Amino acid sequence: MDARDFITVGMSAERTLVVPVERTVGHFVPGMPFVYATPMMILEMEMTSGDAIRPALRPGWVTVGTEVDIRHLAAARVGATVRTTAKVVAVERRVIRFEVEAFEGSRKLGEGRHARGLVNVEMFNKRLGA
Repeated sequence: MDARDFITVGMSAERTLVVPVERTVGHFVPGMPFVYATPMMILEMEMTSGDAIRPALRPGWVTVGTEVDIRHLAAARVGATVRTTAKVVAVERRVIRFEVEAFEGSRKLGEGRHARGLVNVEMFNKRLGA
């Protein structure tokens, strides 16, 4: 299957999250501040990217994260409303590339690029012996 047949540059999505304690660095690492953790921001960016293209995927197909190149620019406290955006910037045969950003209001918290690979679930599970 060729992603270029059904994924187009410009497809996009947005997600909003109110930062819970469970997504802070202090929750994972004792003694650290209770601010939005970088891995959690990246997770939200990956999920937003998936949202941008999920409606176009054929039955039995999903995408999985394959690359992240993210800069975490500013901290956000527990209770902050974070808006994450993702936009398709390139489509290859089996790889979809995104620009991603995270904001608290107009303040940019993070930015970067992310890639997702097109995967047939049945074949993937067979390879893994699942």
